[in-house]
Amino acid sequence: MITRRHFLLGSGALLLSMTAGKLFARDEVIPLWPDEPPGGGGPSGPLRVNKHGSWSNIVSPTIQRFKPENPNGEAVLIAAGGGYKFIGMGREAWPVARWLNSNGYTAYVLSYRLPEEKWQAGHLAPLQDAQRAIRLVRSFERKVHVLGFSAGGHLLGMAAARPEFRSYEIQDELDHVVPKVDSVGLIYPVITLEAPYTHTTTHRILVGNGATPVEEANWSVQNYVTRSYPPTFLAQAEDDHISNPYNTELMRDTCRRNRVPVELIEISRGGHGFGLGQAGTPAALWDQAYVRWLDRLG
Repeated sequence: MITRRHFLLGSGALLLSMTAGKLFARDEVIPLWPDEPPGGGGPSGPLRVNKHGSWSNIVSPTIQRFKPENPNGEAVLIAAGGGYKFIGMGREAWPVARWLNSNGYTAYVLSYRLPEEKWQAGHLAPLQDAQRAIRLVRSFERKVHVLGFSAGGHLLGMAAARPEFRSYEIQDELDHVVPKVDSVGLIYPVITLEAPYTHTTTHRILVGNGATPVEEANWSVQNYVTRSYPPTFLAQAEDDHISNPYNTELMRDTCRRNRVPVELIEISRGGHGFGLGQAGTPAALWDQAYVRWLDRLG
């Protein structure tokens, strides 16, 4: 039976492929859920794509698989940023996916639900999607790394830190798999929602302007890092005025305190949202450092 949501998913998958600049086989766009996402609700109408290739009005969350010509047996799940208001596919997720393919990695791009788009799960919706996506990719791949940008870094950082947290009721056999990952890459991430770093859109959408210190702490990644947190790669521009560089410093120090292997690439200039970085600029240095770091993990 074709439900309305599956019909819209098919339409969105076609738009996704055309917007990405290549028409992929149908099985390259994989729905996260067998039917309605946990709790139901959500927006209606077509996927919205702005001039920069950023998405909103996410009716059906998915992962899009990008396959390399010469796969190395490892995969990277990518979550672009956008303050949980939109998802930066065109400037972050797709270019990074293609670049990872050129280095032998199978890339999966996550389209996650946005909390303000009428989902009954509210601020849990993106985390539910991230956990489900990790389970799905784990069912396909031998090694699963995650790579998040800005709010996508917050999302995947939180998912990696809380694999035992049951953010939704079991939907099928896949949900018996613990969503653990082999490494975490966080590029200009939002890590903490605690004062004085409460100015971000991520903070406003996940906890609200009137949040208590406990609510802010509950959605701050560093508070869930333990000795079992995966090896972590961080990259941050010193002139980032959206995600304060303190975020990556805090994450680095928290990892060190818990004896988690961590590497931080500090970039002199680049601001926020630079993605792969423009060739010849300091922001273009992190990608090769990231692949060398992955290679060293073995």
